[in-house]
Amino acid sequence: MMVFILSMSLYGLSNMITELVPSIYLGPVEFSIEYFAFIPLTICILFHPFYAAVGASLGEVIFGELMLGQFGGFGELEKFISFSLAMYIAGVMVTNPKNKLQVGIAAMSGVVIHQLISMMVDIGKVWIGVDDFEAIPGLPESVVIVEGFSFLNDVLFSGILFALLPTLYLVPRLYGKIEPLLGMKPRTQQNAHSIRGILHPKLVIASVILAFSAFGFEFISETDLNIFEWEAPFAEDSESMLTWISLGIAGIVSAIVIYTIVSRSKKERKKTA
Repeated sequence: MMVFILSMSLYGLSNMITELVPSIYLGPVEFSIEYFAFIPLTICILFHPFYAAVGASLGEVIFGELMLGQFGGFGELEKFISFSLAMYIAGVMVTNPKNKLQVGIAAMSGVVIHQLISMMVDIGKVWIGVDDFEAIPGLPESVVIVEGFSFLNDVLFSGILFALLPTLYLVPRLYGKIEPLLGMKPRTQQNAHSIRGILHPKLVIASVILAFSAFGFEFISETDLNIFEWEAPFAEDSESMLTWISLGIAGIVSAIVIYTIVSRSKKERKKTA
């Protein structure tokens, strides 16, 4: 539960920070900080990847959507599934957090998997016809070029600067130090998920099903069946204020979680002294 809440609050806080950073547009292509993926990646590698991945995705929904007075309905499920799946697989890939090669490959793999699923979903929506695309009139295939460029931009820009490099720095330095604060043992070769588990038929089949489910939910979100989509009347007029409020709440929750972890650690040390 502590891992879940820690991942949810910290990633939710980082999402609100990225909301305040302006984006630069070059035609239909957007240059922006996609996310601070190193936060869920680090937690997924150091702790149980399932709880950390789901917690991060839920934090994005709560602080990046609900707190701002809006909810994308089935479209949010696509984001939830694709991001949770990518972060979980990245966490499973690492059996030795001190191995920087493993950590680096896992960090980039998590970003690539997430962005690849998102790219394929966006391309599929245009080709099937549930979404419009006007980059080059009369040339539907141009969506592949634009989405492909956006994919490379997110992977090479956000993936390297805000996923790979911070994760490579944080994981080896936090390993063995942060786990005792939560009353857990560090992940080792014995209690970590096996790298071979990534190729296990159950995980492969589940990943494929989840990927198609993500596309299905995004497809439904573009139709009249998206009955769960809503936006508060005050959301558009008060977007800036709501962003700061959500940022403050996420910061308070994160501070409480960190304070609880530190306090628990001090009590445990006094008991053992």
